[in-house]
Amino acid sequence: MTAEPSATAGQPQPRPSIVVRTTPIPDLPGGLDALVDLLPDARPHAWVRRGDGIVGWGEALRLETWGPGRFADAEAAWHETLGRAVVRDEVGLPGTGPVAFGSFAFDDSAPGDDAHDPVRAGGVLVVPRVVVGRRDGRAWLTTVDTAGSLSSSPADALARTPRTPVTAPGAVEWHDGALRADDWATVVAEGVERIRSGALEKVVLARDVVAHTAEPVDPRWLLARLVAAYEACWTFSVDGLVGATPELLVRSEKGLVTSRVLAGTIRRGGLSDDEALLRAAQLARSSKDLEEHEYAVRSVAQALAPFCSSMNVPDAPFVLHLPNVMHLASDVTAVLARGAGAPGAAAGPTSLALAAALHPSAAVCGTPTSVAREVIREIEGMDRGRYAGPVGWLGADGDGEWGIALRSAELSATDPRSVRLFAGCGIVAASDPTAEVAESEAKLEPMRFALGGG
Repeated sequence: MTAEPSATAGQPQPRPSIVVRTTPIPDLPGGLDALVDLLPDARPHAWVRRGDGIVGWGEALRLETWGPGRFADAEAAWHETLGRAVVRDEVGLPGTGPVAFGSFAFDDSAPGDDAHDPVRAGGVLVVPRVVVGRRDGRAWLTTVDTAGSLSSSPADALARTPRTPVTAPGAVEWHDGALRADDWATVVAEGVERIRSGALEKVVLARDVVAHTAEPVDPRWLLARLVAAYEACWTFSVDGLVGATPELLVRSEKGLVTSRVLAGTIRRGGLSDDEALLRAAQLARSSKDLEEHEYAVRSVAQALAPFCSSMNVPDAPFVLHLPNVMHLASDVTAVLARGAGAPGAAAGPTSLALAAALHPSAAVCGTPTSVAREVIREIEGMDRGRYAGPVGWLGADGDGEWGIALRSAELSATDPRSVRLFAGCGIVAASDPTAEVAESEAKLEPMRFALGGG
């Protein structure tokens, strides 16, 4: 299904009614990968962290959008879908009932702007036919059927879905993306020069590399490795975009809002625990990284303020330890103000509306945002697609979780053996281009690892 932008929409296309049934199931056995292990084929949807989350497969509905109105159009299409839904939810937890997995482009792409895949460059909400979720020891199963195609009981959904074997991608050949590393260092130097000239305070610049594999890439292979190695991150798979992001753009649950802001990074790979602690202390005192982090936190707080009645912004960041890097991190929390969303929305904005208001934050764009976005368009030298855009899920009550699509890769829509990996770095006046290239390599490590064998 397609939700066209409001500026160009013609007569709305009718969408089928859906019948949604959620029932409790026994808690899932196994470890962190129990949810991922359920996925039956190589077209998975997933949002998992530390063994909890939701996974889905099949496609009951697909809502595609693009351009500047991609978030609002997707939300309108979702509300229209819910208005035609029959729902029986016997569990009543976040992630039960109707759920849509979503992913949106970083920039205001329109059809045809992305030669690789114009639909994926805009945005998509996908409603799977089957969703399995787990939270705090409770598990559930949701089935979604379109009117006239009602299946058997939800309890049979797992049994009647055969699982194809997960296969490794085999040997990997690495190729330059839009720019070679040396050329990207020149782009970073240009960004530093513009900052020092006073044009802006910070800009986030990204690069890509391309992997060609011996065998077709099964996203479930990537998910299983990411879940095991990066349990502190939110591991996701939405419409060909796979990754493990450490940055939570926004979680909205029963009026409470959380955003985990990351900015300021130092490499960790290969260090002993004592060496890592020393590096963490250096990061916590780094004026360059603290400056970058302050910009990011400020932009999130300013974007959330119009929607919230109260907010807590930490005075100082903590250091988040990941296997490949360490980040300065702050958890901003807030309480939504009733009536702060669209006109007539007494319960306040949805999680998707909040994600739209927050995107792009200084953590993935820069400061001032409008100037940084223009600099990115002018000098970065590549199309980000959905890299650094919101990715996550949305429920019927508007609650949901949206991360920033970092530490991620886009599987080619036309070549099953081709994968495009991304990494970005926050650039401020004190940034060194050579060091930023090294940082980008560290940020590519999660997806390089995910593609690897062993």
